[in-house]
Amino acid sequence: MNLLRSVRAVTGASGDGFVDWQAVAEAAKSGTEPGSLDLSDADRSGYAADVREARRRLQTLGGVEFDLPETIEIQNRHHWIDENVDTFRRVMAPVEPGTGGGPVGPALSGLSRVVNTGTLTVMMAFLGRNVLGQYDPLLLADADPGERDHALYFVHPNIVDVASALDVSLPRFRRWIAFHEVAHAAEFGAAPWLPTHLEDRLERGLDALAAGGLDREAFAELDAAMTAVEGYAELLMDRAFDDDYADLRAKLDARRQGGGPVARLTRRLLGLGLKRRQYERGADFFRVVADARGIDGASVVWERPENLPTDAELDDPERWLARV
Repeated sequence: MNLLRSVRAVTGASGDGFVDWQAVAEAAKSGTEPGSLDLSDADRSGYAADVREARRRLQTLGGVEFDLPETIEIQNRHHWIDENVDTFRRVMAPVEPGTGGGPVGPALSGLSRVVNTGTLTVMMAFLGRNVLGQYDPLLLADADPGERDHALYFVHPNIVDVASALDVSLPRFRRWIAFHEVAHAAEFGAAPWLPTHLEDRLERGLDALAAGGLDREAFAELDAAMTAVEGYAELLMDRAFDDDYADLRAKLDARRQGGGPVARLTRRLLGLGLKRRQYERGADFFRVVADARGIDGASVVWERPENLPTDAELDDPERWLARV
């Protein structure tokens, strides 16, 4: 870890955009230990077996066929940062100068770009040290939706460190993470229209921001859809994982709520509390629906976009049951 190099990369941010993405990647990696990828044969076979078993169980439970991503990577922290800097660059492209964001003003040529680059660096470094696994549907990718691949990442050093910190079995913890991420793959497999639906809301929101406005409806619909995504994954986990995992969830939540004041502030600024709220709110919705109509009834949500719950229905599942 080289903090001086990280600071130099941020303060030397250049280019024509709002963010110097190359500087973000360099600075975030300079300030973050990559972690070891010295995997044993048991580690490698364990990841593969966990992903295969998660797919088998989730297909049986949800009654939906889905393909695992061709890209399944066991990464270190630097690998994850590189992948997600590219993702953020792609997502923010609509508001960049020359792509709908308007010309760069004089003030942006210096201090503003450095501040933006520093902010994204802190975010990527923090997430790189904390993300355990990620299913990436590659939203806003250049290829047509039907031609895109999707990807599944496991950040091995973080999984090892967190399992040790929580004093839980590494194979069991790793398997739990695999089931959760494969559950997301199952959702997108069940709803091939979902990436386009999310992209449309995201692009509308970004276009409004680029024009100096705020499309509240677009962001509200995006939040409702992501709440359904997170909640359905939790439902599948509840029913498919071959072990009770209440202790894992409780320990992980306690760890995320702990830490020093800087870590707590960073989580708040990154909206990680909102993500946890999406998990809980979505899970509560789908538990009511599944108790009333079973997993098949809950899976109806992915048949077409109109079946997604509205913001109001997420807090009143009976209204969704009556409508759908």
